[in-house]
Amino acid sequence: MARIGMLTPSSNTVLEPVTCRIMQELPGVTAHFSRIRVTQISLDASSDGQFAASPMLEAAHLLADAKVEALVWNGTSGSWLGLEHDCALCESMERQTGIRATTSALAMKRSYELLGVRRLALVTPYTDDVNGKIAEGCRSFGIECVASLGFGLTVNEQFAGVTEGEIAAMIDMAVRRANPDAVAVVCTNMNAAELAARKEWEYGIPILDSVSVTAWESLRMLGLDTSPLAGRWGRIFSVGR
Repeated sequence: MARIGMLTPSSNTVLEPVTCRIMQELPGVTAHFSRIRVTQISLDASSDGQFAASPMLEAAHLLADAKVEALVWNGTSGSWLGLEHDCALCESMERQTGIRATTSALAMKRSYELLGVRRLALVTPYTDDVNGKIAEGCRSFGIECVASLGFGLTVNEQFAGVTEGEIAAMIDMAVRRANPDAVAVVCTNMNAAELAARKEWEYGIPILDSVSVTAWESLRMLGLDTSPLAGRWGRIFSVGR
């Protein structure tokens, strides 16, 4: 039995069902969720304040009551706030609960490293300025964002309404426009996990969905074999342990 605790944006409706579908393919592995109030994504102070340490730590302690073996902030805020924000959060969670911790943004960075990505295309539901901060963060650890496509939304609950066809069109445009090493779908409230895996077969490059990559990293942290998931959920599940 392995229990993974996920800290989840409150208005998110995608990551929980998708994560559970991924985990159910590994007998004895379960995901458990605690919500953090997040309703909008922008670069203003009110948005940034949603990701303060205090509510995160309270949610982590609630998950610790369930004796989870890993804690995961399943949100991509570190992509624009900076990975140092997420590293500090993980350090605090680990110190206060004694449970290993990671985040979606740290998981994405790990996937880029293990797959040798240098030229990355971004696909998000976000506005151009948020995408710009994500690209700036990628440059800080040696990755060039050669394409950046967003849907221009700021209300987190609405991200789940971006259709599979719309996401597919952005992935297609990013690949054809920029010839990247990989495409990153950066958001844990866009329903792109199974689509991303199909697009990998079409284009022959990694298509890295945030929900899938976060699940992969949480399983990898516990030393679990993720390779049985690669066929349905993408090549990242065949990488590393």
